[in-house]
Amino acid sequence: MKELDFSHSLSSLIDFDSLLNRQVTLTGQIQNISELAWGGFIHLRLPNYVIQCVIDREKSKISFDGLRNESAVKITGTVVTSTIKNPNLWPRNVEVQVSAIDILAASETPELPVDISKKVLNCDLNTKFNYRPLTLRHPGQRAVFRIASCIYNEFGNFLNSIGFTRICSPKIVSGSAEGGANVFKLPYFDREAFLAQSPQFYKQMMVGVFGRVYEEAPVFRAEEHNTSRHLNEYISLDFEMVLENGFEDIIQVETAALNNIFAKLKETCRPEINLLGIEIPEIKKIVTVKFAEVHEIVFKETGRDFRDQNDLDPEEERLICDYSQKHWSSDFVFVTHYPASKRPFYALNDPGNPEETCSFDLLFRGIEITTGGARMHIYADYVKKMERRGMNVESFESFLQIFRYGMPPHGGLGLGLERLTAQLCGLANVKEASLFPRDMHRLEP
Repeated sequence: MKELDFSHSLSSLIDFDSLLNRQVTLTGQIQNISELAWGGFIHLRLPNYVIQCVIDREKSKISFDGLRNESAVKITGTVVTSTIKNPNLWPRNVEVQVSAIDILAASETPELPVDISKKVLNCDLNTKFNYRPLTLRHPGQRAVFRIASCIYNEFGNFLNSIGFTRICSPKIVSGSAEGGANVFKLPYFDREAFLAQSPQFYKQMMVGVFGRVYEEAPVFRAEEHNTSRHLNEYISLDFEMVLENGFEDIIQVETAALNNIFAKLKETCRPEINLLGIEIPEIKKIVTVKFAEVHEIVFKETGRDFRDQNDLDPEEERLICDYSQKHWSSDFVFVTHYPASKRPFYALNDPGNPEETCSFDLLFRGIEITTGGARMHIYADYVKKMERRGMNVESFESFLQIFRYGMPPHGGLGLGLERLTAQLCGLANVKEASLFPRDMHRLEP
């Protein structure tokens, strides 16, 4: 039996400024090697940094023999001040003068299939995904997913701070939450099951328990899309809440949550923001416009006529975002009151116009990143609407049980993590904001 003392140095966040002129030992991987006549540089990738390490042959007698990019090493040296301009490195005010290197695991490939030492990862999407264990190590790729991690964390942190409770709903379900045929089927013992399209039913159920709930989890859509804006598995940031003032309550909470996320990104992801050269926005005013008005604005401004469509065309999303930026000075626009024919059966119809719903999409820089709205909460209303739509009421009995025992007015939303990340980081394809994207053609890695 061996009893360990409790460690008080678990953090990988290093205050290099406090270590100036002191010896440190760092364990990481070699991002890049530059060998020169007098010695050279190693860019060492650590959990939170890529730091410059300097080898002076005269002082250290260290050989570059056996050192390769991506080898795991332990470097000992002295922290000294420096001025570093390379945006791939952080911090840029210090470097390590190396006195010893221990190779822990050498890269087995003398020449890597993709050069991840350059500022830009210069390869096509298929190559990027085929060599994912390697390409994700590129500083630009790491920056994207640091930002995604912060969004994910701060979504939950903010909702916790205003009284929401985190839930975890099942991803193997007996039926479809959204309707339609775009569900993945799988055998489940002696019957058929499905991968969850949405945590919708469970969110609504838990509003009756906690009043305010949220979940951050994958959802699955068996849609045969092969576009730059779709994934068949993505992370949905969801919340559901009791409504006291109508569906605008949801818009208020999302706006506050996004502004909190953006502020936190500026605070904690400054190296990543600088490396990617991106601008983190702030929602300074809440702009809402009705769905029907969007059609009219786009037709008047551009001559493009989408007025017979019951959803926004991707081009129309881009056009109304351009209009919002130009006339309302906002990167964000909430499009409200979508047609009832377009929204799921649980969407609450507008009492003033039953052809419209108390729902919205949030558009950001030309693409929809959120769908939300108020839900019906009266049992009899569900039965009537489902019968009008020709739905089998009995097959939804588990869901309808929620409303048999009374439910307050409520609503919520789903925010696509990958789409928000892609828009913030200026990525051309949402798949680039997914660690391991799943589409019609890809199941690996």
